[in-house]
Amino acid sequence: MRILVTNDDGINAEGLAVLERIAGALSSDVWVCAPETEQSGASRSLSLADPLRVRHVGERRFAILGTPTDCVMLGIQHLIRGAKPDLVLSGVNRGLNAGEDVTMSGTVAGAIEGMTMGVPAIALSQMMRYSREDDHQPFQVAETFGAGLVGRLLELGWPSGVILNVNFPLGPADAVKEVEVTSQGFRDVRTRYAEKRTDLRGRDYFWLGFRHERSTPGAGTDIAAAYEGRISVTPLHIDLTHLETARALKAVLGGSPPKERPA
Repeated sequence: MRILVTNDDGINAEGLAVLERIAGALSSDVWVCAPETEQSGASRSLSLADPLRVRHVGERRFAILGTPTDCVMLGIQHLIRGAKPDLVLSGVNRGLNAGEDVTMSGTVAGAIEGMTMGVPAIALSQMMRYSREDDHQPFQVAETFGAGLVGRLLELGWPSGVILNVNFPLGPADAVKEVEVTSQGFRDVRTRYAEKRTDLRGRDYFWLGFRHERSTPGAGTDIAAAYEGRISVTPLHIDLTHLETARALKAVLGGSPPKERPA
C-alpha cells in the first residue's frame, strides 16, 4: 500500500512526525508532501498567484511552498514516482478539527483534495490543552490508536466521495475507551475574535485569536465526543446543498425569472 502524508502545520510539525510513524506502521511505502510553513486555516485554497517551490528534504519527503491542497495535488501529479497513492493521510493536526472548523481546516482540505483526485483519504487531529506547558506527550492518544484505527477503517471502507475526519481526545491514552461515529457539530459560542494592538511605530494592527470557551454540543456530534473523551470518526463530503431548502424553493420558484424585484 502506498500512502501520501500531508498536513497544514508544516513540514517540521510534531504532528506530522507522529503521522509518519502511523503510516509507517501500515506500509513501508510512505511519501510526505507537506507545506514549507504553517498553513492552518488555509481551507482548500490554491496558490494561483505564486509559483510552487519544492524542496527535497529526504527520501520520499518534500516541503512545498504552498497550501495543503497544493501539496496533495503536486504530490499525486508530479512528485510520487510510479503509481498514485492508495491512501492520503492528513495531520496529525495540533488541535481539534470539529464542528464548523472543518470548513476552514487545511488538514481536512488535504484529505478532500486526495478524495477529489480519486484517492481514499482520512484527516486526523489531536485535541490539545489550552496550555501545553505541563503536557509532555500532547499526541499520545493519536500515536497510541492512530495506526490501529486507520487500519480498521481501511478494512471497512467508505464511499469514494467521502472523507473520514478523525479527532482524538485529550490523553492519557489509557483513559480512552471508545470510538464513536459522529456527525459534524456546531458551536453555540463564538470563540474567534480579532484583537487590536499597536506596534512600536504607533501603527495599529490586528491579531486573530480564539477564546477558550466550551460550547454545549448536541449528543452524537464530533465536539461532544471530544469533550467526553471518545475518539470521533465523522464521514464528510463536500456537497453543501441544503436539500430541505432546495425542495421548499422548488415548490414555489420555477419557470421564467421575475422581471421586477418584489416590493
